[in-house]
Order: sequence, then structure tokens, then C-alpha cells
Amino acid sequence: MPVLPIMRHGEPCLKKVSLPVDFATFKKRDIAKLLKNMWSTMYAAKGVGLAAPQIGLNLRLAVIDVRPDGKRQKLVLANPEIISREGDLHEEEGCLSIPGLYAKLTRSAKVTIRAFDEKGEPYEMTGTDLLARAFQHEIDHLDGKLFVDRLDFPEKMKAMQAIRELKKSWI
Repeated sequence: MPVLPIMRHGEPCLKKVSLPVDFATFKKRDIAKLLKNMWSTMYAAKGVGLAAPQIGLNLRLAVIDVRPDGKRQKLVLANPEIISREGDLHEEEGCLSIPGLYAKLTRSAKVTIRAFDEKGEPYEMTGTDLLARAFQHEIDHLDGKLFVDRLDFPEKMKAMQAIRELKKSWI
């Protein structure tokens, strides 16, 4: 499977609200190939999630594998939405689109999503801790947001300065 280029901070595709996946017009073969490429790209980058906008596609599609108990658990999120949130978790977060930057961010500690799998079948799932954060992080990408957009003003200013320095090494 090819490893696709990951869009970096500043690319316009990362700031767009993604269009829903239309399973009626999307050929199963095409979505299977796209998902294989997304998995390859995410694993090569050592990530736990990847959203279609991060590879330049304006689709509400993401993949997640937080490897519970050290085993792969490949989750496909097509047209996901958060239907409930509980608690707060303040942890360090990073992003494949901003390599080298990590910042503490408050997210919900428990999240339930509704989405479709790779076959277009609907499902609901509840995640806690890292999975809850991954759900929120990837859905943010589909809504045109990066994790730095959720930082408070002073932290966001620090992050933007760090991004300016990091971009020198991305070239």
C-alpha cells in the first residue's frame, strides 16, 4: 500500500469542513483502496488516527487504532458525530499534520460517537481516555479544526511560535 503525503499546518484543506461520504455513489472497491492507503500512511507515521483532510481529501472519513492491550483495533469512522460527552481529561496531544508539536489540551474523558463503518453500516461506540481523545481529534479534522485551535490564547501563541520554527525543518 502506498504511503500518502500528510498535509501540514497551513494547507487550506485542513481548515475546510469535510463533505459527507456518500456510500450510494462511492464504489466499495474505491473506499477499500482508500482505507488501505490511509492505514498504511497512519502506521508509517506512527499515528493513532488519520483523517481524510490530512491526505488532502475533503471527505468525512477517518481511521483510528489506539491499540488497546497492544493489539490492533482498526476503526473506520465515516460521517462520524459525537452524541455524548462526559468528564474532562487534560493530556498532551500531538498531530501528524504538525509534527514535533505537543501541547496539553482539555478534552472530554468519555465520548460516544455514531458513525458508519467501511461497508456503510451504522454503529455507535463509546471511548474513554486515548480513544475518546482520538475520536474528538479526528472529528475536529473533519470539521476543519486542528488541536492548536482549541488551545487558550497564551498557549496558542506559544504553539504558533513553535510551528513557525518547526516549519523550517519540514521543508
